[in-house]
Amino acid sequence: MDLSESIVFAGGRFCRYDEAKVGLLSHGLNYGTGCFEGIRGYYNEDDRELYLLQLREHYERLHTSAKILMMKLPHSIDELVELTVELCARNRYEENIYIRPLIYKAAEDVGVRLAGVPDAFAIAALPFGKYFDAEAGLNACVSSWRRIDDTVAPARAKITGAYINSALAKSEAQLNGFDEAILLSQDGHVAEGSAANLFLVRRGTLYTPDPSQNVLEGITRRTIVDLAKALDIPVIERALDRSELYGADELFLTGTAAGVTFIRSVDHRIVGAGTMGPVARKLSTHFDAITMGRDPAYRSYLTPTYSGRKVVA
Repeated sequence: MDLSESIVFAGGRFCRYDEAKVGLLSHGLNYGTGCFEGIRGYYNEDDRELYLLQLREHYERLHTSAKILMMKLPHSIDELVELTVELCARNRYEENIYIRPLIYKAAEDVGVRLAGVPDAFAIAALPFGKYFDAEAGLNACVSSWRRIDDTVAPARAKITGAYINSALAKSEAQLNGFDEAILLSQDGHVAEGSAANLFLVRRGTLYTPDPSQNVLEGITRRTIVDLAKALDIPVIERALDRSELYGADELFLTGTAAGVTFIRSVDHRIVGAGTMGPVARKLSTHFDAITMGRDPAYRSYLTPTYSGRKVVA
């Protein structure tokens, strides 16, 4: 994928990707002092429209993450929404995309700290297909790496440096022949996937680890909880034990990149029938309709990109 000529927003202006530079000694690069969001855009060919999913909610969470790292976004939520829509209009993608807003400590010096370090902000967008094969399902394992604890680093913020936790778990899983890792919290309860929230179905009830298990409070997670309640599927948020994974009727992951992806097996134990179960299927079908603008009840979740806008050359 050649991104060199794509348009990004960096340094307070729109420019080509290959014109946006980050120094080798940048604080964020060396110390992981940055935070980010992942935002999906879904292209509807019938509407010839690119719908950005829950754009405002993602920037609200980025604001919280930045505050935790003693940073301040240089634009209001409204301005960030408008900048993102403008960025997509300039690139004129006619396919699904992934948007990466990033705020990071930009000083080029040596010294681990947060206070008094200047920030930089950027937004990039790129074509993005499926993160997982939703129909094939995932063979997962419980990782030997534990989910980062909030007493070590803020687990509920999307901090760049903290994702080494995810990288270690995911790599361990893949090197051992699995597709995905499930991390436990420091006290041994189920937390989440390497970069996605986890849901368990048992006797028609949907369970998911509560925020005290150091999970990222995912925006897609919240959407699935709300959607399940609207569909009269009981939802319980509580601590889950590892053995509950083995006895589940269904397991699935949710996230901006993952969407709704079912787990076929955990630690070589088949989950349910080894296929996407009825609860996950129902939620996935409704979620897909929402993302493509086909459910009028949830149109407020979407920000259209091209409607009524002049394409900027």
